[in-house]
Amino acid sequence: MAGLLLALFLLAADDAALRAGSFDPPRVAPDFSLRGSDGAELKLSHYRGKVVILGFGFSSCPEVCPTTLATLAQARKKLGAQAREVQVVYVTVDPERDDAARLRKYLAGFDPSFIGGTGTDEQLAAVRKDFGISATRKSSGDSYGFSHSSYTYLIDRDGRMRALMPYGQSPDDYAHDVRILLKP
Repeated sequence: MAGLLLALFLLAADDAALRAGSFDPPRVAPDFSLRGSDGAELKLSHYRGKVVILGFGFSSCPEVCPTTLATLAQARKKLGAQAREVQVVYVTVDPERDDAARLRKYLAGFDPSFIGGTGTDEQLAAVRKDFGISATRKSSGDSYGFSHSSYTYLIDRDGRMRALMPYGQSPDDYAHDVRILLKP
């Protein structure tokens, strides 16, 4: 009996732990002001009271970005009614092509609630620096792409960075961690 209780305790403890890499202690996420894909000013501080999943990428990305956004859309579905307490924010690394209208159309293909952010090269470079995001333009013939950081930040209701989710995690992992961050 004692062994069963210990196993249940360890299972419950594991269930309460974030699956993403946690910030210990959590620190306040740097705020920024960009042009939102919804036409409004985009600031992280506007989403206090919600859990924010913050990612960086670009609409012409062939694999990593669409995979990440599809995963986030699936995670939102798994959250059911709790999804209204979560905001996905996706900041472009390609302001030359990703204006607000293009980001809105691109993100709506995954989930109409997703908000994109764009701005000048200087604005976006400052945001990337604040979050430790690398983005290197790679030319390929007449076109170009980017090699960029592919993790996402999980930011709690108080605007604190709580975790860093690596690329390739499942929708279940996101839903698990978001549920933890939504608890009072």
